[in-house]
Amino acid sequence: MEKTLLVENPEILARFRAGDTEAFAGIIRQYQTAIVGYLYRLTGDGELARDLAQDTFLQAYQSLAGTTLDLPLKTWLYRIATNNALRHHRRKAILSFISWDDFRKPETSVDLAQQASEAAAVHEALLKVPEKLRACLVLHLVDGFKHREIAKMLGISEDAVRMRVARGSEVFRQQYRTPGGNE
Repeated sequence: MEKTLLVENPEILARFRAGDTEAFAGIIRQYQTAIVGYLYRLTGDGELARDLAQDTFLQAYQSLAGTTLDLPLKTWLYRIATNNALRHHRRKAILSFISWDDFRKPETSVDLAQQASEAAAVHEALLKVPEKLRACLVLHLVDGFKHREIAKMLGISEDAVRMRVARGSEVFRQQYRTPGGNE
């Protein structure tokens, strides 16, 4: 919690604007793992996630001087990362996610083949959820962002986020229960 408060502090932005590049290096150290992980869940490709994260921090570095001192840095960085992933999707027409099951601790009594089969079914069902709904689902259910934070990141209303999470969850459940799913 203290790390977030440190970076959200206007003094960090003031130091950066004054030419202290170490201030920005601290921002990168703090958020790089989270941003790469988020982009990995959006793209399903580790190398691409690292490239998009690098683009995210480069864009942030280039734009940070023109922002206000009360900038909500974390949500701003996630918004840049989301836009980079969506831009990549539009260029390549490919966007995939890894399943939520990949983030759970495996149960020792579950057969690994069954676990892999379930993860594949979840992954396949998630890929059938429309892109805008998937982004909200991943941000909320996997990364734990609140609706208002997602709204700021994506530039939409909180009600739109709630609707996308609800609709995305419903589409996911319907797709997961179709033949070939494990329910």
